[in-house]
Amino acid sequence: MQRLTRYLVHLFVRDAVILFGVVCVLLWLVNCLRSFDVVAVKGQNLVTLALQALLTMPPLALTFAYVCIGIGVARALQALQNNRELHIIHTSHGLGSLWRATGIVAAGGMMFVLLLSNFVEPYANRRVNVLATSIAADLVSSTLKPKRFTQVTPGVVLLIGGRSGNGEISDFFADDRRDARTQRTYVAKSARVGRSGENYMLELHDGSLQYTESTGQFSQISFARYDLSVERLTQTAEENYRFREQDSASAVIAALRSGQWTPELRANLLERQAPALAVAGICALMVALLGFPSGRRSRFTVPIEALVMLLAFAERGVSSYSPLGPGTGGVVLILTGVGVIVARAWPRSPGQAVQA
Repeated sequence: MQRLTRYLVHLFVRDAVILFGVVCVLLWLVNCLRSFDVVAVKGQNLVTLALQALLTMPPLALTFAYVCIGIGVARALQALQNNRELHIIHTSHGLGSLWRATGIVAAGGMMFVLLLSNFVEPYANRRVNVLATSIAADLVSSTLKPKRFTQVTPGVVLLIGGRSGNGEISDFFADDRRDARTQRTYVAKSARVGRSGENYMLELHDGSLQYTESTGQFSQISFARYDLSVERLTQTAEENYRFREQDSASAVIAALRSGQWTPELRANLLERQAPALAVAGICALMVALLGFPSGRRSRFTVPIEALVMLLAFAERGVSSYSPLGPGTGGVVLILTGVGVIVARAWPRSPGQAVQA
């Protein structure tokens, strides 16, 4: 790697890493504040609160990682423009180093977000589920206050009549409204929390399971004993939740072994690769807009951070509503950036140069 290339890579990465770290810390603190009911209501300690907030960070990091990379590249190019170093790079035939540095930063950013989306995020989702299950089990077995409604997770409310010294719960009630189509209600005269490895079970005795459909149809099943997994009271109602806990390599291996390449699996795998396209697109577009020196001065200057945010907002909008898939916005950024670079770097004839 040439010295100029190393210098440009350092400039591009420095601001991006600093900004990414600052945003991560701020969002982690916000998550701690949002989840403070883990301490205030569910009786957990601050370590559990900090861990839960940390495990929810990977999905958030994916949404702003490419924004930080784009701002880092834009700030570096703007600084090069202001101190005339960008002019020197162009006049001394250093464009090759600029392209290589941009490619290195884009490739590194793509590998980082792919690692987050394909491996780190699924692992964090698994650990969040295990942690939420353990918190719910501890809440039911020892923390839940008798004769008081307590929300375990959004849509699930618990109520107990009392708790004996041996851990047995009397008058257990749980209402599950996470699924808009069916409301489930668990009622039991007694209950006890058991554990098998990392799995927690609620042993319900002498009760009933009631179903209420959205149409108003009601059904009830009575039981002498019913083993309810605590995980069922804490996990999300999303249909692809299991895939969210499975890394992409495991999902592909399982699909190859079973031969079941469902459209949902292919769509979910492609969705995990989409952030990499956004990274490549934002890098290409920033170099296209700011990588060429200009002596013109505008009366009104848009802050470069605001420009990157607007582009990221447009990319999210295109990716969310495009029928072609979640990577559409990134592809549009790449094509736009490459097109602008080619147009601005294309050799001009002498007549065109004079007219310009």
